[in-house]
Amino acid sequence: MKFITRHTLLLFAFVCISGIFVSFISFRNSGNIEDNRELIDKIFQSVKDLKTLRYSLQCNERIKGNMFHSESKVKLQTSPRKLYLNIKGIEVLWIQGTNNGEALINPNSFPYIDLNLDPYGAIMRKDQHHTVHEMGFLYLQDILEYDLKKVEGSVDKYFKILGEEMYENRPCYKLSVTYPSFAFMPYTVKKGENLVTISRRLRISEYMVLENNPKISNYNDVKEGQVIQIPNAYAKLTLLLIDKEYLLPLSTKVYDDKGVYETYDYHGLQVNTAIAPEEFTKKYKDYHF
Repeated sequence: MKFITRHTLLLFAFVCISGIFVSFISFRNSGNIEDNRELIDKIFQSVKDLKTLRYSLQCNERIKGNMFHSESKVKLQTSPRKLYLNIKGIEVLWIQGTNNGEALINPNSFPYIDLNLDPYGAIMRKDQHHTVHEMGFLYLQDILEYDLKKVEGSVDKYFKILGEEMYENRPCYKLSVTYPSFAFMPYTVKKGENLVTISRRLRISEYMVLENNPKISNYNDVKEGQVIQIPNAYAKLTLLLIDKEYLLPLSTKVYDDKGVYETYDYHGLQVNTAIAPEEFTKKYKDYHF
């Protein structure tokens, strides 16, 4: 199974929040946004309006102290959830409610047969910050909403518009989300929990938890009563370039206590454009399953 590596099977992509119906864009985005909460609320509304996305993703993730780069082309439908990825010839197709929840993989290399793999399994999760289930943009919205509740009453202290910046000739708001008291703390595992369930409940990175507990071999390698170290927030600092027209991040850079933890840069983003149903089938003419 060596054909699936950190360079070849990116199944996440952290999450980049996505856009609004094209017909509403000019109405919603007339004039500049200067209020931090107003911008956040508009981003959240964009997530709710999202139906489909096409984009190319460049990803950098820190794995065992080193940054690793991956690139992929993505097609996404939100409901029912359908996802197609092409990572330099490796193809991944995941359709909600089909294939026993597994992803169909064309490895484009040995063993030269299509594979059905669990997105949470060891092969697809190896040296990945995220899974196919975090692609899309509800994941980031969920983290931001959780952070807002934690700092309610002090939004402007933690969420700040730093100004404007160009990204691929597109004007963007530069938004920072800071949590200066970011640190690791002891946590006692409860009955029935694993690293994924703990992390999703607390909106922290399960890969960060795994890597900072070297005695734990995988996401299920914990038991009730075990004390582990977990971060008290997803990140110490997150920098987002929010497209002024679409109101979604075209670039996301996440920092922990050691420095840059992960970056996600989106190119050629198409929001709520039609994607033919056959493009989410293995028999589509451009695929090689």
